[in-house]
Amino acid sequence: MENKDENTNDLNFDARIPLADLQKAVADIRQELAKVIIGQDNFIELLIASLLVDGHVLIEGVPGVAKTITAKLFAKTLKTDFSRIQFTPDLMPSDILGTSIFNVKSSEFEFKKGPIFSNIILIDEINRAPAKTQAAMFETMEERQVTMDGTTYKMESPFMVLATQNPIEQEGTYALPEAQLDRFLFKIKVSYPENEEEILILKSHHERKGALPQTKVKDILSPAKLKTFKAQIQDIVVEEKIFKYIAEVVSKTRNHPHLYLGGSPRASIATLNSAKAFAAVNGRDFVTPEDVKKALVPVLNHRVILTPEREMEGMSTESVIKMITESVEIPR
Repeated sequence: MENKDENTNDLNFDARIPLADLQKAVADIRQELAKVIIGQDNFIELLIASLLVDGHVLIEGVPGVAKTITAKLFAKTLKTDFSRIQFTPDLMPSDILGTSIFNVKSSEFEFKKGPIFSNIILIDEINRAPAKTQAAMFETMEERQVTMDGTTYKMESPFMVLATQNPIEQEGTYALPEAQLDRFLFKIKVSYPENEEEILILKSHHERKGALPQTKVKDILSPAKLKTFKAQIQDIVVEEKIFKYIAEVVSKTRNHPHLYLGGSPRASIATLNSAKAFAAVNGRDFVTPEDVKKALVPVLNHRVILTPEREMEGMSTESVIKMITESVEIPR
């Protein structure tokens, strides 16, 4: 009985990091989005986690499942700038990054910044732009800067790219390079709603009486508060067994018979950062194996590639990731 009491006391310790403000901000963001977005709880949680660890998100789903509107409303809950770029096959890098324009008065070239110079950037149908335009995004997404005519322009914090793509209609699209996919923290697959959720969607649309969804959502989180929350997440405690667990799962993707390409060390780091964010959102200042498991599919499903044989059989990357996760012993 004595040991049991000691264990109970251990579980009821005070958090070393004050996470109450972070939890309240997350709850408020969810509450604002719930005014318009029905269901999609996992989608919203992944967006919030990505924001807290400076990640970018690739959102995949068929047209009409609220990919774009969720991303737009999520951006509206933040007191930051927002820009939307529609990718098309004729889009050039200068249309995104900006271009140098000759100023007649000063007789010098001036750099006119493109729409990428914002805080939250929504890229619609990212796979419709050609390789040259995709390549222009590499430096911006990874190093958060744009180099133009020998001058480097830093992006303001926060900087987050939310990109959507349609997995069905492939005509006129370009597959994203693996190097670019690796720069997205998560790939979120958005599916059709359940029948009950669809009824609620219809009721919600009816009750808005034509009012735009954007008018229903208020901004919640300031850049200063977000910066504080990000610093708190860096202090989340991670035990040695969690490092080993992440490394073992990612390592197994590299020599699995069903996979042609496994996860890189960047995938391990992304898993660790995501797990820390999930822990903080749930009010814990330490990472558990459950936090890691929650991160594995969205972190790995765009970073691993199935062998041609398994792809022809209709196997999915998610099923292989779950298979690998189940084969690794959960640390206790």
